[in-house]
Amino acid sequence: MILLFASDGEVLNKILLALLASSLAFAPAAEAAKKQRPAKVSATKAKAYRTAKPAAKPVRVSRAALHRERAARLAEPQVSDDPTHLEVKSTSALVIEQGGGRTLFAKNIDAVVPIASITKLMTAMIVLDAKLDPREGIAITEDEVDLLKGTRSRLKVGTVLERDELLRLALMASENRAAAALGRAYPGGRIAFVRAMNHKASELGMTSTRFVDSTGLSSENVSTAQDLAKMVTAAYRYPLIQEFTTLPGYVVHTNAGRPLAFSNSNGLVKDGAWQIDVSKTGYISEAGRCIVMQARIAAKPVIIVLLDSWGRYTRIADANRIKRWIESPLARAPG
Repeated sequence: MILLFASDGEVLNKILLALLASSLAFAPAAEAAKKQRPAKVSATKAKAYRTAKPAAKPVRVSRAALHRERAARLAEPQVSDDPTHLEVKSTSALVIEQGGGRTLFAKNIDAVVPIASITKLMTAMIVLDAKLDPREGIAITEDEVDLLKGTRSRLKVGTVLERDELLRLALMASENRAAAALGRAYPGGRIAFVRAMNHKASELGMTSTRFVDSTGLSSENVSTAQDLAKMVTAAYRYPLIQEFTTLPGYVVHTNAGRPLAFSNSNGLVKDGAWQIDVSKTGYISEAGRCIVMQARIAAKPVIIVLLDSWGRYTRIADANRIKRWIESPLARAPG
């Protein structure tokens, strides 16, 4: 049989071609099966895989955190190599000697800008000028709820406090409902109160100043750094304004029988390095961060006005830069 097929070349060729085709068809299947087999892993690597910790999730940083970090950097002391040079980041700034009025530093002092709760210094002067009963109880009503900016208050509607206590909270903690209630309880109401505010500003020579409410929540309460220096000088003449604006904190007892603790909105009044007699902070978005003070620096009484500071800490950093600059033996007025 073998000899027979061997002699038949045509048959032999067919057999060889069939065997070759079968081999070629098997090769890809074998290769695919080889790829599907799991790779062998050493015992050491297998143990490492089992004990490996999952990859740490990326840390997400909020915009608010980035804002606080940037603000903190701005608040860091920035002392110039030249002690006669003063850099202030606030948009408007004025530093004058109290009494003589000599200007030590000035920047955009005639720019008319919103002044936010700096307004409350004028509110206090109007209340005290009227010589109203400081013990009179005044209730917080729906009229004091802030519908303009939506600010909140711990003085709930129905809370009754004495006029004296409302004045403390308005000046020390910049309490808006307290300031609004003081304006409403004025003889003639809010319209008469605002009229008295603008009349007082005119008397003080604050020619670029205008008031529309007793809180400063409206951006239409406007002034200049130069005018506000006059207002701080006038406010210094009121012993109660000196006392109330520099209290570190105060606790009121409401008619509901629970105590409410408030803190001063200006942290510098608690700083032992400062001697402050009058202080007021302010903030609304249109005004930026603001602060005005009467303080003693290097045994010299000065008025400081800082308006439209960027960030929460910039106005404080500016105040500290001004203090170091005045304390420097080489400091002098720019000129």
